Amino acid sequence: MKNYIKLAVVTGLSLLFNQVNAQSEKISPVNESIQNSLLWEISGNGLEKPSYLFGTIHMICESDFLMKEKVKSSFEKTEELALELDFDDPKELQNMQKLAVSPIPLSEALTKEEYARLEVLLKNKYALEIKQFENYNLIGVMSVLMMKQLNCTPKVYEIEFLKMAMKRKSIVHGMETVEDQEKAFGDSFNNKEFIEQLESYDATYFAELIRFYKNEELDKILKMTTDDKFMDEEAQLFMLDNRNKKWIQKMPEMMQQHSVFFAVGAAHLPGDNGVINLLKKSGYTVKPI
Repeated sequence: MKNYIKLAVVTGLSLLFNQVNAQSEKISPVNESIQNSLLWEISGNGLEKPSYLFGTIHMICESDFLMKEKVKSSFEKTEELALELDFDDPKELQNMQKLAVSPIPLSEALTKEEYARLEVLLKNKYALEIKQFENYNLIGVMSVLMMKQLNCTPKVYEIEFLKMAMKRKSIVHGMETVEDQEKAFGDSFNNKEFIEQLESYDATYFAELIRFYKNEELDKILKMTTDDKFMDEEAQLFMLDNRNKKWIQKMPEMMQQHSVFFAVGAAHLPGDNGVINLLKKSGYTVKPI
């Protein structure tokens, strides 16, 4: 079980943040329908070469995974790769695993009510014993449950892009660190809210999200994931808007120096405070491919 949780955290943590970010789009409404595309070209504003922005789902069933030719060709036009986290950094991968481990036993970290609620959820919905997670925190629990919801051999877009970058010996950037993501989560949710999120996830939700993703329907992804039950406005601010704005501060210098392929969770793209609109506000031409 311990090794399975470690695997789940490495592959599932990115899915976790992508999923929560998708649900947080409510705070960034879209006034106009955005064109259906996961791939966008960034040009103008003094750039000698265009860069590209691609929205990932982080983790998807191998049978649903598709790398379209337009994505491959756009990637080949760039010189560097930028992901939410630098998966090429051994220290970051180590930190990702540590993020799920808690020095305080789960039974002590939660109140009796929270522990009992989580125990019922794990047993009834996933046929898992809560004692298996005693040395892990709720992030570790969530990572495992998300992988179980997929119920398939997962494929991770970030890992595929990393392989492509390593093959051509490209530099890989992380737009933020595991520590940044941990802080965003800590600022957003208490244990009770975290457990409520776990109770809300189901296979039907993921199946529909994946269908919209495969159809490149950003508007539908946005509409589907604006339910109030997932988070309040303060959490949305920490999990989405603030992170997007921090990335936008880094992107201009990166694009001035090299043509970059940015691959981040698809939910970061749309919305008034989404990366696409923030780039346009900064003077760039951003068009769908």
